[in-house]
Amino acid sequence: MESEAAGGPVVVTCPRCGGTDVRTVEQARGGKGAMRDDLYGRLAPGPDKTGDGCMHFAEGMLLTGIGIALACVGVQQEKSLYTVGGAALALLCIIGTLVVVRSDGREKAAVEAGAARAERLWRPAHYCSGCASVFCPGGAPWRGALTPEQFKKFVWTEAGYADQLPAGDKAKGAKIPSDALPERL
Repeated sequence: MESEAAGGPVVVTCPRCGGTDVRTVEQARGGKGAMRDDLYGRLAPGPDKTGDGCMHFAEGMLLTGIGIALACVGVQQEKSLYTVGGAALALLCIIGTLVVVRSDGREKAAVEAGAARAERLWRPAHYCSGCASVFCPGGAPWRGALTPEQFKKFVWTEAGYADQLPAGDKAKGAKIPSDALPERL
C-alpha cells in the first residue's frame, strides 16, 4: 500500500514480519482472500444490529396468535385444557417477546453509542496478509501487532459492546497483550 508524502511514495510495512502486502482493514474485509480467511467477520468493527427487534416482534406475535387460537378452540369445544394452555401460551409469548425486543433495543443502542469509539480504532488499522496481523502504522492510536481476533476483541471492548461477541467466536477468548496497547485511549 502506498501513499503520497512530501518526498514521494511511502510503503507501509508490517512491524511483525516486515512484509509490504498490507491493506487497511476496510480493504482487507472485502479484498482478495477475505472470504477464504473470513476476514469480513474477523475484522468487523462491531455487531450488525439491523432490524432484529422487528423480526423478533413479528415472530412473537405469530406465536401469541397460535396461543390465542388454541384458547379459542378450547372455548368452542369446551376443553378447559386447551383454553388454559392456549391462554398461558399467549401470555408467555407476549412477555417473552417484550423481553427479547427490549434486549435487542439495548444492544442496538450500545452499538450506536460505541460506533465512534470503534471507528477511531478501526479506521487507521492495517492488515498484513503475510502474517495475518493487524497494526496501526506509526503506533497510533494503538501500537503493536495483533491477531484479527485480538484486534476484534480490542475494538469491541473499547467501544463498549464486547458482551455481544457471539458464542463460538474466537475473539471472545482472545487475550490482548498489555504491551501492545497504550495506557488509556
